[in-house]
Amino acid sequence: MPGPRRNNLETNAMTRLKARSIALHAGLLLFLCAPGLADQVRVVTWNVSNYTSGRVSAFQTAIYGQYNGRSMSPDMFIGQEFLSTAGVTNFLNLLNAAPGSPGDWAAADFVNGPDTDSAFFFRTSKAELATDLSTNGVTVVAVGGPAPNHPRNIMRYDVRLAVGTSEETRLAIYSTHMKAGSGSDDKARRLLEAERIRADAETLPAGWSFLLGGDFNIQSSAQSAYQEMVGSQSDDSGRFFDPINTPGSWNNSSAFRIVHTQDPIGAGGMDDRHDQILVSADLVDGAGLDYIGHAAIAYSTTTWNDPLHSYRSWGNDGTSFNTSLTVAGNQMVGPVIAQALIDTALNGGHLPVFLDIQVPPCPADYDCDGDVDLADYAEFEACLSGPLESAAFVPPTQTCLDYFDLDEQGSVDLADYATFQQRFQQ
Repeated sequence: MPGPRRNNLETNAMTRLKARSIALHAGLLLFLCAPGLADQVRVVTWNVSNYTSGRVSAFQTAIYGQYNGRSMSPDMFIGQEFLSTAGVTNFLNLLNAAPGSPGDWAAADFVNGPDTDSAFFFRTSKAELATDLSTNGVTVVAVGGPAPNHPRNIMRYDVRLAVGTSEETRLAIYSTHMKAGSGSDDKARRLLEAERIRADAETLPAGWSFLLGGDFNIQSSAQSAYQEMVGSQSDDSGRFFDPINTPGSWNNSSAFRIVHTQDPIGAGGMDDRHDQILVSADLVDGAGLDYIGHAAIAYSTTTWNDPLHSYRSWGNDGTSFNTSLTVAGNQMVGPVIAQALIDTALNGGHLPVFLDIQVPPCPADYDCDGDVDLADYAEFEACLSGPLESAAFVPPTQTCLDYFDLDEQGSVDLADYATFQQRFQQ
């Protein structure tokens, strides 16, 4: 039977989630399609259709173009179908040279595999590669090859978020481009890849968050590969979650027209949700490093501009089902960006998908200036609430909890002060 402290902690956690839900319903997500703010990062995944060079203006417009105040403007970019190191260098250059770009993009080391390959780009003001688990922050989770293997390498990129956060904030980012096709062999190869991704996520150190971006080539959430990633198992430490809670048979279904990503120009038009971002459990728990959105509520089936989610299929305003991407009258991105998205896709391709992640503040370092000093102590003292068990307990504000609840017990008390003292620099 849970003791009083366990009950108090559960109540406090539920209070946090309830407060977050109320804020979301109040419309505080209306800003989410603007470029990322200082306390959030935007992650995009995009199959860039056999990239080596060219399409510079189209990509730059698609990524940094503005329409009604909206722009993709990502902070981290997970890419599929890069063909060479030169292609990664060329793409990095177009990111940095794009009108509106902050010009602070860097690329992870490229690994040339047996097929088309993944690449990872990041803004150095927002993230840096973490070398805790590898010498360069890049891991080949599994090498691709001929059947029965999956065709392409599975990649993992480890980052430390550098925006208003502590050194302990780590994020493992997986990239995948699964086998296409609906045959039993195709499905078996996708399942193998899903098993290897989840198995690797289970080995990550405690405290690491993780997400997966890529071209899944999966047409239904009932397929075994998808269930391997999102289903509950005896070990759920490597389990992924769909942050927009939108399962179903996505292929050729108008019910999912707003989340379709393929194909903006090719035969058949927009009729598949091949491209997705899935996240770890701690990124949808309503606290700390977290998806900005209401992960318990499915994405709208009537509007692309769902205020409860930061997740977007960029360019898809829901009017392109079974046809090429709408250009004239495109309500999400306007005609210029819509045409640029089509131009990036060559003779058939994909739309990018992005989501925003809330970055927690610097624990104990209230002014986030890199040290814990007397200025931070003044704020700590103002936030003291006493322990949960105390009759004099005063619930602290969410800001106080974010900065000074260092043991994550739902209070700011002497236990947190002990940790604060350890970090204090005169």
